[in-house]
Amino acid sequence: MMKWLYLLIAIVAEVVGTSALKASQGVTVLLPSALVVVGYGAAFYFLSLTLSSIPVGIAYALWSGIGIVLISAVGWLWFGQALDAAAMVGIAFIIAGVGIINFFSNVSAH
Repeated sequence: MMKWLYLLIAIVAEVVGTSALKASQGVTVLLPSALVVVGYGAAFYFLSLTLSSIPVGIAYALWSGIGIVLISAVGWLWFGQALDAAAMVGIAFIIAGVGIINFFSNVSAH
């Protein structure tokens, strides 16, 4: 169960780091820039903890796929970035892919 908690922490940390990267204005604002380093550092650390029990391809697919969905939501809600129909369809495919991996793949380490 801890492997999934570590993966969740890695995903959230990556989303925090990426959100801070946008707010850092080209790494010129100190606090968001520091958050980028901490967020990405934590993301990679916790992702590495999952790799002892989740196959690397599955862990990375879930980390990046869920991260894309969450950062798209942050961009829309926090930064006011619009999502057009094609973007929303693509995000729906990502969500479907994550679901397929989790519920139907025999290699997802459940």
